[in-house]
Amino acid sequence: MPDPTPPRTPTTAEEPESGSMEQALPTSFSVRLGVLLAVVGGALDAYTFVSRDGVFANAQTGNIVLLGVEAAKRQWWQALQHVPPVLAFLVGVVAAESLRRPRVVAVVRRPARSALVLEILVLVGVGFIPGRAPDTLVTVLIAFVASVQVTSFRTLVDTAYNSTMTTGNLRTVMQSAYLAAMERDSAAARRARRFAAVICGFLLGAVGGAWLTAVLGTHAVWVMSALLVVGLALFLHDERVLARRAVGRGCRHA
Repeated sequence: MPDPTPPRTPTTAEEPESGSMEQALPTSFSVRLGVLLAVVGGALDAYTFVSRDGVFANAQTGNIVLLGVEAAKRQWWQALQHVPPVLAFLVGVVAAESLRRPRVVAVVRRPARSALVLEILVLVGVGFIPGRAPDTLVTVLIAFVASVQVTSFRTLVDTAYNSTMTTGNLRTVMQSAYLAAMERDSAAARRARRFAAVICGFLLGAVGGAWLTAVLGTHAVWVMSALLVVGLALFLHDERVLARRAVGRGCRHA
């Protein structure tokens, strides 16, 4: 199934009932994939925190703040240490957007799946980097992976979300829960449940990532790459289901 262009985000009144909508959803926007990617996002943050001296590589807010703090102290060398992950994140955005360019799509055909393959390859490579290697090398690569993921997969059903950070998701789940409680808004209630699942997935990934890193060390990142392989399998599964449905409709019309 080709990877579609993200849909226009409808208003609450426009959102259809969940049954027919979620069955027809492209895999890229499905709750299953969203939760899986959130698990990977939480696990990667835990991985770098445990194995790389308390560093969070997914989000760049901390690096920007620390860059400013060190610059204010005129500690220029320490300030520069926070620049590479930010640059790697920006490069990841460019890489993910490039996969959607018409000329590139003509070659790769399925940009979302190609983004997952790119993430998998980088994470497999990270697993071969020894623990004594500079932390910056690993955090740069993880920042790149997080950027590719968050740029390539940014819609949960019909709402913008983030699979590598959770602040915006917390806001959305609380807003939706409030609307569901105060206005009896069934669409908001469904949205709250979806985002709650993503947040729980992120937390589960953080717990599992921390435990795996403590047990497996730097090789724990291979488990995260295996989860992304499961994400690829979801695309293939959904494609086959759609093909069977198409054959079934053809037989009924014959």
